Amino acid sequence: MRGLVTKSTGSWYWVEGEEGKRIQCRIKGKFRTKGIKTTNPIAVGDWVHYELEPDQDSAVITALEPRKNYIIRRSINLSKQAQVIGANLDQAMLVVTLASPPTSLGFIDRFLVTAEAYDIPAFLVFNKLDLFSEEGLEILEDYMAIYEHIGYPCYAVSAREKTNIEEIRLLLQDKITLVSGHSGVGKSTLINAIEPSVALKTGEISDWSDKGKHTTTFAEMIDLSFGGKLIDTPGIRELGIVDIEKAELAHFFPEMRARLNECRFHNCRHINEPGCVVLEAVENGEIESSRYDSYLSIYHNQDTRN
Repeated sequence: MRGLVTKSTGSWYWVEGEEGKRIQCRIKGKFRTKGIKTTNPIAVGDWVHYELEPDQDSAVITALEPRKNYIIRRSINLSKQAQVIGANLDQAMLVVTLASPPTSLGFIDRFLVTAEAYDIPAFLVFNKLDLFSEEGLEILEDYMAIYEHIGYPCYAVSAREKTNIEEIRLLLQDKITLVSGHSGVGKSTLINAIEPSVALKTGEISDWSDKGKHTTTFAEMIDLSFGGKLIDTPGIRELGIVDIEKAELAHFFPEMRARLNECRFHNCRHINEPGCVVLEAVENGEIESSRYDSYLSIYHNQDTRN
């Protein structure tokens, strides 16, 4: 039988069969040895084949269908391990905040590079608009301008006040969307505002660290009443890049990709080579310096915790 993975707790998977019934599944023992090098060989959004157990109340996943795409991250603590956080996506929504807790530009850029690498359209939702001062609104405008200039749609919302939520609903309609972001940015509150019947738990910000408490502990697919599905994922405190070669990295920065054929050397690294149009664009302000800093950080595999 064939079904869609709608929830994963690490050892058990909930699979929705083609007739609409959901059943708990586990993985067949040999499944883990088939060259899958991630901590989770199966992810929410995967299409799988399964066989019912004798009791008919649970099943065993026997095969994984090829994925059209996925979002993957490296664990910082287990650098050789990677985790697929969602598969077969139409788009990805990164929820970010300028404060309580702040989302760094480096984190945003690493997420966007990962989405580019797997050909997943992405957009940014800046939450907690209700907390912004006049100065904060100016900074928000600057941040949004960085990403809108290179083709990433940006939206400012207040999940708590339900400001601009209808605009987000329209983006999600009839699509499978991964929702990601740091813990504490208000993902659960935002999802509750988009689809009130879900009633996800929400948490406060930890006083001692200004980091969010995890309220989502496993990935789960949510059906939207107006059409479409969300894949809600646990808050990410760090995002390590996986499986991107240094020579390919610039291709996943749209503002660099558009210039690559103009460099003097075909194998230009865009670091200190003469005749590099990327460096020239950075110096001229045509490429944002924060984006170029992110490029260097990923290229040299520097700390990816923020």
